Amino acid sequence: MSLSPTPNAPNSNGIPQSGLAKSSAATPAQSPLSDELNKVATAVIYCEGNFGAIDGKTANGLVRRSEKYKILSVIDSEKAGLDSGEVLGGKPNGIPICRNLADALTHAGSVTDYYIFGIAPASGMLSSHERGLVLEAMDRGMNIVNGLHEFLNDDPVFATASEAKNVTILDIRKPRAKKDLRLFSGRIAEVTCPRIAVLGTDCAIGKRTTATILTQALNDHGIKAVLVGTGQTGLMQGARHGVALDAIPSQFCSGEMEAAVVEAFEMEDPDVIIIEGQGALSHPAYSTSSFILRGSCPDGVVLQHAPGRINRCDFENMKMPTPATEIKLIETFSDTKVIGLTINHENMTEVDVDLAITLYEYELNIPTTDALTGPPERLVEMITDAFPKLEENLTAGVR
Repeated sequence: MSLSPTPNAPNSNGIPQSGLAKSSAATPAQSPLSDELNKVATAVIYCEGNFGAIDGKTANGLVRRSEKYKILSVIDSEKAGLDSGEVLGGKPNGIPICRNLADALTHAGSVTDYYIFGIAPASGMLSSHERGLVLEAMDRGMNIVNGLHEFLNDDPVFATASEAKNVTILDIRKPRAKKDLRLFSGRIAEVTCPRIAVLGTDCAIGKRTTATILTQALNDHGIKAVLVGTGQTGLMQGARHGVALDAIPSQFCSGEMEAAVVEAFEMEDPDVIIIEGQGALSHPAYSTSSFILRGSCPDGVVLQHAPGRINRCDFENMKMPTPATEIKLIETFSDTKVIGLTINHENMTEVDVDLAITLYEYELNIPTTDALTGPPERLVEMITDAFPKLEENLTAGVR
């Protein structure tokens, strides 16, 4: 089956219209009040020394896509003066990299609504220097978006500053109270549309990016897809459903995962649900992939792999697994099927990527593509080939 893209203008939040509703009814004109309510908040992202690198994945993701915030600049003195889109290997996007907060606010022309901490260090904590920078932003009247394991609202210093400056701190990873956490119930069986998890062979390998691109591609072709986020960056980007899974007590992880998928199904009535992966099932440092598989019980898995990565991220003495061994582990651990492989092209030339795609398709007998540089139609085909009934939902004129 071959697909051709169809025009599909996004709404003011960057969400394709086909992903909002199946109805073809006209949208009523918005009033000035509704325009104001739908206004996207402005933000600068702090990512000193890490933009474009692995620990800068939160900033990298928000620059690539953000429905919730209008990103005006990134702070990283090592790359000051560059365009953030070009640093990420793409086209210029008009979002500059600034030297410091003062430089960023000068560029913005006013104090932005939010200061986003865009680094995701393994420690999950702020350094003493970074604490001072966040307090400086609060002193200027900026609200804070914090994706770390350290919850700033629980810190007396930040709580006092928040009250004194009348600003809000959003601790994205902070789970609900334990009394409100949900256990696995079996209700996942009520979700009748296909559930597809985007897993990987390592952490920080592009699972969220691929899941986002896949969701967009499906919506652009008339298949209503909803993304369920499982990490802080996806939730910051605007995922309407999800949970920061690595901050949940293990007893409740499967239940919270299940509940997020069930809620997405009941509230959105999608044709397919895409679930963002975390870590890697084979990685001894992370258990989140196992909870995703148990809680969402996916009907299919798209596996993300970086052929040019020799060792695990942050683990120099741990070699990367092969896609074949990861697929065997996933399909042994869970009643599911890996339906496609997506390539992270770090440390690879275009020739390397093309060769890897050819070799993996021959070896694994599953469709393979680079989600960032390949045609989005290839991702759609990957899903419709595995779930042929979804072809009925393809936009008229697409074949």
